[in-house]
Amino acid sequence: MTTNALASPAVPIQLAAKDKRAILENALAALRKRFYSPEKLNGNWHAAVERHKVEFEAASTAGEFERAMSDLLAELQTSHIGFFHSSARRASSRAALSAAYLADDTPYGKRWIFQDVHSGGAASVAGIEPGDILLRVDGQEITPPEHPVFPMGKQTEMEIVGSDDRRRTVPVDVARPKGKKLHFLEPTLVQARELKDGIGYLKVAMFPGMVGVEVANEISSAVAKLGSIESLIIDLRGNTGGGIGALRVMSLLTPDRIPVGFALDRRRVTANLESEKQGFRRFSRIPSSTKTLWRLAVQFAPTMMAKKPIVLQTEGLGKQPFHGRIVPPFDRHTASAAEMIVAFARENKLATIVGEKTAGRLLSATSVKVGNGFRLALPTGAYYTWKGSILEGTPIEPDKLIEFDWRNVASDATFNLSRLLRCLSPPILQVGRVEAAISAFPLRESRPNRLFLNLYRHSQS
Repeated sequence: MTTNALASPAVPIQLAAKDKRAILENALAALRKRFYSPEKLNGNWHAAVERHKVEFEAASTAGEFERAMSDLLAELQTSHIGFFHSSARRASSRAALSAAYLADDTPYGKRWIFQDVHSGGAASVAGIEPGDILLRVDGQEITPPEHPVFPMGKQTEMEIVGSDDRRRTVPVDVARPKGKKLHFLEPTLVQARELKDGIGYLKVAMFPGMVGVEVANEISSAVAKLGSIESLIIDLRGNTGGGIGALRVMSLLTPDRIPVGFALDRRRVTANLESEKQGFRRFSRIPSSTKTLWRLAVQFAPTMMAKKPIVLQTEGLGKQPFHGRIVPPFDRHTASAAEMIVAFARENKLATIVGEKTAGRLLSATSVKVGNGFRLALPTGAYYTWKGSILEGTPIEPDKLIEFDWRNVASDATFNLSRLLRCLSPPILQVGRVEAAISAFPLRESRPNRLFLNLYRHSQS
């Protein structure tokens, strides 16, 4: 799967034939040198390059050239790969809206349907909800497999169909990126509440930042405010990953220091990996302040400069009363660092794995300049769990399958608290406790809270 977060450059730059050839050769050379899976650069790949040369030759602008390169890279069928111009200021729905969607047949034909809409993101603020069907963006009809893209710093109009089957047009404001790089536009990162009777709920939307000091602190603070809870739901649905901040969630699953996994450059793969990994340097503590990050730089600089692997290891935060009674629901959009959490819980039997199968997108990646303002994003290393699994292209299957049914969101797992609670081990869910947990939510007139009310009524029937 290619990264399509960026669309056409803001300025239609003209490209001479020699420029196009040089950019293509630079991109192909970067792939030969650094691509994590060299076996994919085989005869089929070379044939694809030749086949796509017609598109490259016909491209007269940077935008057309970018699309041609993206079409070629899609032949590799891998995540964390993309091609974009540094002047681009557009983003996909996941980045711009803090939302994710799926494709399905609807009364309006094949359409994108919103599945995960993170609170505080642009889509949520605009009133978009799970189950809404996307019809048009700025008057342009959007149908799968075409993905919508959104100009940053501008207002975009989206035509959608809601649960009442009525069409409506909603204005969506997408903020400008911070600085020169295109950052994800952050939703509310961490939400937590007690569902009464010692059942805690923690939702983490993403893990921004390389080390993730801020999000790790938010997670710890949220769990501390829950008090002495006996069971914990850690909601990872729609979490597309990020950085090392995910280690804090893994550290909530166990009191011990347990190795999680590591990213390995293709040049480091050997037949003796099982024994060699025992000597890899370990990262086992996210600092509490960004002011101390320099110490990490000093500590791990030699290892990083030598391009040696670093093993993530849980932080050893101590025993919690909810250990052994944790459910991390996830879905098809749970990816990258969030998938690391699910894999860690599965391998170490620390939680009941519930939801849909994950995205199967987990690689270490970088981007390189390839000329004329273009950059190639490419995966350089595979992620290995401590027990040897590679997650790229291998979605994690749940212990208990609970699929998203957009046609009947009210009874779907996206809001079906009672089904999640029944997955807690040991069983804690009598009908009275379902009522207590659900009734803990203030029943305001918003769709999520109406759905919790419906669940409450359903539990009594």
